[in-house]
Amino acid sequence: MPVSQYAVDVALRWSDMDAYGHVNNVQFLRLLEDARVAALADWLGNHDMLDSGIVVNRHEIEYLAPLVFRPAPVRIRLWPTAITATGFDVAYEMVDPPEVGTGLYARAESGLVAFDFDTGRPRRLSADVRDRLRDLSGETVRFRWRRR
Repeated sequence: MPVSQYAVDVALRWSDMDAYGHVNNVQFLRLLEDARVAALADWLGNHDMLDSGIVVNRHEIEYLAPLVFRPAPVRIRLWPTAITATGFDVAYEMVDPPEVGTGLYARAESGLVAFDFDTGRPRRLSADVRDRLRDLSGETVRFRWRRR
């Protein structure tokens, strides 16, 4: 994880719950997306990837504990990893904010690719964007199944 940790508190919605009374597994990806959009705007400022084109090419998630609906938000810690010429991964941990508790609900990773929508092809990240991401980067996600 990076030295200066980035975190976003994301509100839960009543409609996030499923028939079992906890936040549905699919909604976890929406929560991660909400945090990722906020992070990209903060991390890259005027190099906003959302305006210039970025697509998700992969998600991997490990559910660690049920998340039950509550008025308090869930905190998502996230950081870039595996920066390449055309993309990077974003690592996540979904946790309780300190004032709520110490729960760890999920670990995840998304692959992102800079994309040119006019040509329909990946494009290169600028050197300054890659440098900025490297400044913020940390270790890859330590999924339980990858531990040996």
